[in-house]
Amino acid sequence: MFRPARRSSAKLRLALCGPSGSGKTFSALRIANGLGGRIALIDTERGSAELYADLCAYDVAQLTPPFTPSRYVEAIHAAEKAGYDIVIVDSLSHAWSGPGGVLEMQDQASKALKNSFAAWREITPEHNRLVDTLLQTNLHVIVTMRTKTAYEVQQDGGKTKVVKVGLAPVQREGLEYEFTVVLDLSIDGHVASSTKDRTGLFDGQHFVPDESVGGKLCNWLQGDLEPKGNILEIGTPILDQVERGLAGLGMSDLIEPYLDYVCGKYGLGTVSDLNSEQMVEQLGIFKQCRERPGRKKQFKEMLRGRLSA
Repeated sequence: MFRPARRSSAKLRLALCGPSGSGKTFSALRIANGLGGRIALIDTERGSAELYADLCAYDVAQLTPPFTPSRYVEAIHAAEKAGYDIVIVDSLSHAWSGPGGVLEMQDQASKALKNSFAAWREITPEHNRLVDTLLQTNLHVIVTMRTKTAYEVQQDGGKTKVVKVGLAPVQREGLEYEFTVVLDLSIDGHVASSTKDRTGLFDGQHFVPDESVGGKLCNWLQGDLEPKGNILEIGTPILDQVERGLAGLGMSDLIEPYLDYVCGKYGLGTVSDLNSEQMVEQLGIFKQCRERPGRKKQFKEMLRGRLSA
């Protein structure tokens, strides 16, 4: 009945919260790209997600009103059936407060039943089904949630300025605690800070999310150590890790064209000059090749092409 717990069996549940303009969609795509794998994006923002089509490869499904929880559930199941690895829900807030969302559904039910509490008893299971789908899907999940906006007066070098800040997410109270990691994004500089972090990777940090965040989360889920400087495993040189990664893919004979490819891609003199973000990206490619035979074949053919050039 029981078996040893394995973190590698878990999937990421990440929430990005912030006011409009804080970079939620852009950050979600960069993190997803760092995780590695095929990305599906459920877009409720009138096509705004496609503005970042040059950032990385991803597929989009446009969700238009009514934003009922059942339509989100249907889209997530469609991403599962299509074989995606990651689903981005941009934005989950519409399922709560958008046209046809939970609040509007409750309002209509309340008028029909003439009883607000009875209406919630009828509508809440619909929202719970969406939450359960987000938590139980076999995909990595990244959701964006708008936060209520407020303005506060701050002092900056003796001058007074008005700054827009985000408050609580536009969503059912407490929903953010269902996620593995919750990052709040600021308008100024799109800087992230964690309000919940089961991984311990981001406690007390302030950073601009990029692909390296996805790489760190991927490593954590696999039980690996967090990247530090030019070494991803303490005491193990990068070249040794690269050789081991290629050996695991049955490509030990392609080490030379691989080194040539990496140095050319990043403009480096040697593979030992790879920084953490670059190494995480390469480990992500190894992971894709392990999990997807088609990707492995493509990568192998590319390297063999360099060998014969």
